[in-house]
Amino acid sequence: MRPNNRTAILDAAVRVVTRDGLRGLTLEATAEEAGLTRGGMMYHFRDRGALVHALNEHLAREWDARLEAAAGKPAEACTPNERAVAYTVVTASEETNPAELALLLEASKSPTDSALWDEVQRRWTPTPAEAEADPAALDRFVLRLAADGLWAYDALSGDPLPPALRHRLAARITTLLADPPWHT
Repeated sequence: MRPNNRTAILDAAVRVVTRDGLRGLTLEATAEEAGLTRGGMMYHFRDRGALVHALNEHLAREWDARLEAAAGKPAEACTPNERAVAYTVVTASEETNPAELALLLEASKSPTDSALWDEVQRRWTPTPAEAEADPAALDRFVLRLAADGLWAYDALSGDPLPPALRHRLAARITTLLADPPWHT
C-alpha cells in the first residue's frame, strides 16, 4: 500500500471495527489490517483519536453519497419526503455496516465528530425543532426513528433481521409517508 492512501487505511479500520468492535480499533490493529508498519500508520494518524475522527469524516461523506445515490439527486434538490425515503433506504441497506453504526454512536461523545453526522442528518432528515413546528416534519421524523430502529435492532439483538424482512420493513416505513396511521 502506498503511504498516502488514507482511504485504504480507513477502509482497513472499518474492517477492524467490524471484526473486533470499537475496543479493538488500535493503530497497531489498523496498521496490520492495512499492511503497514506502526510508523507508516502514524505518518497518517498520530493517535487513535485522530484515526476515529478521520473515520467519522470518511463515513459521513460516504453516507451522504449513498443518500444522494438513493435519492437520485442532492438533498437540496429533493422534496422532504424524497429525503426521508432515501434515508430509510440507506439505513435499511445491507451496505450499512454495523461498524459504521458503532462509529456513529461513538461520535456522539465528541462534539467535533458528532457535528459531522449532525450535518448529514440536517440535510436528509427533519430536526426535532422542525418536527415540533410542522406535523408533516413530525411524520418524517417518526420515519427517521423507525429507520434507525432497523439497525438498532440488529445491534442490540445479536440476531440480524433477514434481508428480505429488512427490505419489507423499509418499504412499509416509507409507505407511512403516504398514509400515516397516526392521523386517523
